Amino acid sequence: MTLKAGEHLGTSEGKRNFNAVHFAESAPRYDLATRGLSLGRDAAWKRILVSSLPDLADPACLDVACGTGDVAFLLADRFPGGAVHAIDLTPGMIEIAQQRDSGGRVQFAVGDMSRLDFPNASLDLVTGSYAIRNAPDLGATLDEFARVLKPGGVAAFLDFSKPRGLIAQAMQYHLLRLWGGFWGLVLHCNPRIHGYISASLRDYPDEGSIAGVFEAHGFREESARPLFGGMMRLHLLRRSP
Repeated sequence: MTLKAGEHLGTSEGKRNFNAVHFAESAPRYDLATRGLSLGRDAAWKRILVSSLPDLADPACLDVACGTGDVAFLLADRFPGGAVHAIDLTPGMIEIAQQRDSGGRVQFAVGDMSRLDFPNASLDLVTGSYAIRNAPDLGATLDEFARVLKPGGVAAFLDFSKPRGLIAQAMQYHLLRLWGGFWGLVLHCNPRIHGYISASLRDYPDEGSIAGVFEAHGFREESARPLFGGMMRLHLLRRSP
């Protein structure tokens, strides 16, 4: 059952329900979709995310909206002495990730990034790829990340970047609607499956305001690296003391 993004993304609960249905439907071919949508750059961006992290001694890590586990496995490689947890709202994603984890290096679990089952100040690092744009409530979700991170802890997020200005935003909206729709049609015979990406950016902060959103919820943005001609952005954040 494919839901119409425009009918569900306007409220926190509607967005949570949309995510559950959408990603359950897309899970079997999710990795093909991310490769296609990124023109094959997805894996490189995730490597850049993990390589940009500071050196940490045996950190407690959490990858949110982990999908099939790409970033979680890179974290396990980067920090072999650390504890790597990874959660996703979609059981189908976690099932695929666990099948890939033959060495049991990552603790995968079904979980909601806006309702984390971790104690206060228990983590050194939180990461997410294509995660925060899909948060049911971005501010509340950032508050939850700040709650579980230790003071001075690190967060890194890779996601689409929303440009400033209505004309640029309109151009991006239509481009992503067509490109996402194409891959939805190719992989699922349904253009809505990935055409939703454009709608998910409507209420997302643009590149000029997102640093202020991070700051308002307990984070200092240390760097923001544009990727893919500025279509994507990698945010490296530090939890305020």
